Amino acid sequence: MRLGFKSSPGCVLLSVDYSQIELRIVAHMAGDEAMLNAFRAGQDIHAATAAAINGIALEEVTKEQRRHAKAINFGLIYGMSAFGLSRSTDLTLGEAENFVKGYFENFPGVKSYLDNIRILATRQGYVETMLGRRRYFPNLANPVNVNMKNREEREAINAPIQGTAADIMKLALIHLPPALSAKKLQAKILLQVHDELVLDVPESELADTAKVVQSVMSEAYKLSIPLLTEARSGINWGSMQVLHD
Repeated sequence: MRLGFKSSPGCVLLSVDYSQIELRIVAHMAGDEAMLNAFRAGQDIHAATAAAINGIALEEVTKEQRRHAKAINFGLIYGMSAFGLSRSTDLTLGEAENFVKGYFENFPGVKSYLDNIRILATRQGYVETMLGRRRYFPNLANPVNVNMKNREEREAINAPIQGTAADIMKLALIHLPPALSAKKLQAKILLQVHDELVLDVPESELADTAKVVQSVMSEAYKLSIPLLTEARSGINWGSMQVLHD
């Protein structure tokens, strides 16, 4: 379907997306030093997670170990349990339970953060993004059944993380038009999909526009670790090539 989205005559499409913004938000909000240090060192966060859990060097991590670590890194954002991890990977339930246990032993700040979110959501009846936007969970203190409780807890864990990512993207969208105008660039913002912006850009202005967009997105909100972006371009949305500095 993306092949159907094409640039205007004389233009190319520019796509810029955040790199692992939700995991960076988790690291920042949890204040977990192990995760923060991995990001600060520019490490592959999934490989670093696999190395920590398996007690091996970063260069010894296998593709399978990285895949399992990636599943739990992203699964945590959605409140995934050991059972959920086993369902989404080839791990047995016992292996998944050990994997989750090892994860929290190596990233204790993340465990404390997730536990506190559950407690706060139940006590307050709401959670907040870093910018103060609330999502309410009025039934969490007195759920109708266990399924409702588990579902609302998962949503309460996810809301501050995914909500903060959405807030940061909205800030970038506010700041981007004046930043482009200040440089007299003619790019037009076409659409935003989750953590990605797509623009229609005159071909002669591609490099300058990419630099402005990446700068605005990276500086939209300050975390304790950098917000990184990746830029791609192409004549249609389905055949983008990575832009290198």
